[in-house]
Amino acid sequence: MAANKTTTSKASVAAFIGALPDAARRADAQALAKMMRAATGEKPIMWGSSIVGFGNFHYKYESGREGDTPLLAFSPRKAALVVYGATGFNGAEMLLSRLGKHTAGKGCLYLKKLDDVDPLMLRKLLERAFAARARAGK
Repeated sequence: MAANKTTTSKASVAAFIGALPDAARRADAQALAKMMRAATGEKPIMWGSSIVGFGNFHYKYESGREGDTPLLAFSPRKAALVVYGATGFNGAEMLLSRLGKHTAGKGCLYLKKLDDVDPLMLRKLLERAFAARARAGK
């Protein structure tokens, strides 16, 4: 069975964010990291080379494949801030409808910039998503 590609690393979250070339994306990433830390109560950890994760979830499939993933995470991509784990829980649609300008996929939330969304709704979405994923993992 192949090993998981995205695992935790010892890399510095602050150094990763500080090295982002775009000043606006860097500022948004710093603000989102601070918000996610407050929403989760977890210290940020690098997962792979470009994902900032909060909390840990160990999964095991019936096939025997197992691994670890962050409960909530984000990556400051060129096109958007990608927030992993912030959708797909009971009540998410209502919060997303009040969030502001965004797009959402099966498990991801895409934000062009933080100024496009209501910070209180984003914080509430992050808190509830983290709690729902933490409950599901227990």
